[in-house]
Amino acid sequence: MKREGNIKISSENMMPIIKKWLYSDKDIFLREIVANGIDAITKYKKLVDMGEVTDDGAELCVKISVDKDAKTLTVEDNGIGMTSDEVENYITQIAFSGASDFLEKYEKAGGDGIIGHFGLGFYSAYMVSDDVEIFTKSFKDEPAVHWESDGNSTYSIEDCDRQERGTKIVMHIADEEKEFLDEGTIRTLIRKYCSFMPYNIYLSYKGDGKDKPLNETHPLYTKDPKECTDEEYKKFYTDTFMDFNEPLFWVHLNMDYPFRLKGILYFPKTRNKLELERGMVKLYCNQVFIADNIKEVIPEFLMLLNGVIDCPDIPLNVSRSFLQNDRQVQKISKHITKKVADKLISLFKNDRAKYEECWGDIANFIKFGCIKDNDFYEKVKDIIIYKDLDGKYRTLNEYYGTPEEAPAEGEKAEGDKAEGENKEAEKAEDRKPEIKTVYYVSDELTQAQYIKMFKDAGLNAMVCDNSYIDPHFITFLEYKSPDKVKFARIDADIDGALKEGDSAEDSVIADIFKEAIGDDKLTIKTEKLKNTAVPAIINVNEIMRRYSEMGEIYGMSQGEPAKTLVINLANPIVAKLKDADADKQKFAAYQIYLLALLSYKKLSNEEQTKLIENDLAMMGDYVK
Repeated sequence: MKREGNIKISSENMMPIIKKWLYSDKDIFLREIVANGIDAITKYKKLVDMGEVTDDGAELCVKISVDKDAKTLTVEDNGIGMTSDEVENYITQIAFSGASDFLEKYEKAGGDGIIGHFGLGFYSAYMVSDDVEIFTKSFKDEPAVHWESDGNSTYSIEDCDRQERGTKIVMHIADEEKEFLDEGTIRTLIRKYCSFMPYNIYLSYKGDGKDKPLNETHPLYTKDPKECTDEEYKKFYTDTFMDFNEPLFWVHLNMDYPFRLKGILYFPKTRNKLELERGMVKLYCNQVFIADNIKEVIPEFLMLLNGVIDCPDIPLNVSRSFLQNDRQVQKISKHITKKVADKLISLFKNDRAKYEECWGDIANFIKFGCIKDNDFYEKVKDIIIYKDLDGKYRTLNEYYGTPEEAPAEGEKAEGDKAEGENKEAEKAEDRKPEIKTVYYVSDELTQAQYIKMFKDAGLNAMVCDNSYIDPHFITFLEYKSPDKVKFARIDADIDGALKEGDSAEDSVIADIFKEAIGDDKLTIKTEKLKNTAVPAIINVNEIMRRYSEMGEIYGMSQGEPAKTLVINLANPIVAKLKDADADKQKFAAYQIYLLALLSYKKLSNEEQTKLIENDLAMMGDYVK
């Protein structure tokens, strides 16, 4: 007997809101409808396992079919099905969850794999449909049911002649949504949202029969890591992310307590090492896709990786699209961070050669992670490495040495001194430790002259050549250890590192350069440098240069920082300037200044022109 009624909604005019704004992306409707079918199959499988029904041997699956002529998209499952009363409860009362009702009844059997809030998810179909029909038959010995509504708060429900157990949803696609009648579009959506659902999903087009399944019901991340090979990990990566560059390495997550979590995080090869490239971490709940890069579960810096995370214990809202605030989510996030840090530490300790080989690809990730997550920094701070001027990788401790450990309490140090001397030693230990200066290179090509001077002086420096992350990271390290380390670029005021003895003043030489250059803003100093071949170098105060560069990054230009021209009194050419006539002094002094600038930065058009003119003049004099 046919009956009619009103869909029960707690507020008036809810249907237009549900149809337009239930989800941020309307194509999620297919995930919801298919996931409901998977839920129905999971419930039926539970009943079979519990012995409440007899398995008929049919393959449990979801079938999707597209009929472009009829303008219908159909999703059919052979799961638990619904009775007429259940349709009234679970469909006509929006957001009443069939899953929770089922779990309450079968609590002892457990509810793993059932996550659907069927009532609300079903209505996502109206985001693309003018009319939706349900044909369903319960596993119970009750008549099949046909339900239909055009989404205007009314419905009809009656018996029908469906013979097979399960539910068929027929969506009559709206004219403005005809893209969802395209086979390619539906295949793309299945791949995006249903790739790992636990029962086979088939697609047929215009009744051409089912093809091979479009999903992987037992994805690699659900397996025991001990059973997975390197080739399987690489294939899963390529298939999932369509990246045909092999990943560097990966972290397989697999735990059941205190929360359930499975997944694989991959460290990809970076295409552009000077930028922070956003990766893709896909979040699943019981193999149902939720969203990419959910910041509540995946810390921001881990989104530079590619990966799959499946956590049945995340608290979803009824649309499965957003997470509710929950301490469990924070614990999950911290655990994922810890496992990634553990993997990096293990690789550093057990295969340092591979770690160093991968450093160019993972350095940005680790540095960004340290800045964004203090727990991560505390775990990995001792495995951060830097390439030195010889091309070797060192940690900070290896670069400037770790202070020797004091004897353990109760032990007597070898060669103990007299009591008075020991007191003096104790006072010395109470003093603040010397702050180590770490020199660094930001551009090996531009700063080649400074590098040569450092090497000739037996000094070393670290290469920090990422203009995006390294300036922030250097400042961050100084903030974390203000009494231990400071950084100075190789062209900064070098505090005697390249100087020979104490400061040497020569006002005559300084005046020659001041007159030749004619720049009142330029500071001119005279020193004796260890390298006699270099007539002059440019120094810029480290702090002021950083302020200037940070201003440029954020679009607040503060102008070029003040420079200091350091004249090398140990250079033979500089030493002869006093004996030259005024014109030659001016010519040579300005040429030395231009050469010093050239070693520091790119010359302006005017400076380049002047340098070339001087070079040509000197060549003309040479060939006379």
